[in-house]
Amino acid sequence: DIDVDCTFDGEQGLRRLAATRPNLVLLDVMLPGKDGFTLCREIRRRNKVPVIMLTARGDVGDRVTGLELGADDYIAKPFDPRELVARIHTVLRRTQPVASSAVLEFEQLRIDPASRTVSSDGVAVELTTMEYELLLLFASNPGRDFSRDDILASLRGIDAALLTRSVDILVSRLRAKLGDTSRPGRIIHTVWGRGYRFTARPAGSP
Repeated sequence: DIDVDCTFDGEQGLRRLAATRPNLVLLDVMLPGKDGFTLCREIRRRNKVPVIMLTARGDVGDRVTGLELGADDYIAKPFDPRELVARIHTVLRRTQPVASSAVLEFEQLRIDPASRTVSSDGVAVELTTMEYELLLLFASNPGRDFSRDDILASLRGIDAALLTRSVDILVSRLRAKLGDTSRPGRIIHTVWGRGYRFTARPAGSP
C-alpha cells in the first residue's frame, strides 16, 4: 500500500516535506506559484528524498532539465496508473539500505551499500539516488564498458533510448561531486563511441 499526502502549491509542499519526511516526492511541474523545476532545485538543496517529476510536458528537454536538477525519475501525462506505481516502487527499492553487502574500497573511494554512503579521499559525498546507483553500477563492474543505453536500462529498468543524453548529465554531476574533474587520473573514463568505464584501482593494489 502507498499512503499519499497531497498539497496544492509549492510553498505548502515544502512545509509538508519538512514536517512529514516522506519516503518519496511525486512532484508536478505545473504548480501554482513556484513550478516543479524550482521546487526540485530547492528540495535538492536540503533533502535527499527521492523525487519523481510528473508533468504533461513530455518533451526530451523538460525531462533532461528534471534530471539535471536531481530528479530520480520523470513520467509524462497521460500515463497508466500501474506504470506510475511501478516507477514508485522501483525508485523506493533503490533507496532502501542493503541488509548485508560488502564495502567497495578503491584508492580514492569507499562505497558502503549497507548504509548507502560514499566517501572520496576520506570526505563524505552527498549523492542523489540516481547518482549513487550509477556509481554503484560502475564500481561493481570495474573495467567494463557501459553504453548509455546499458546504463539507462540498468538504472531505470525501462527502454529510455530517447534520454541517452541524461546519462552524460548524470556522469558529469557524479564526476564533479567525486572531484573526478580535477584529479590527475580520472576514475570514470569516457570511451569514445562506446560509453563509460570505471577504472579506479582497488585499495591496497600495487
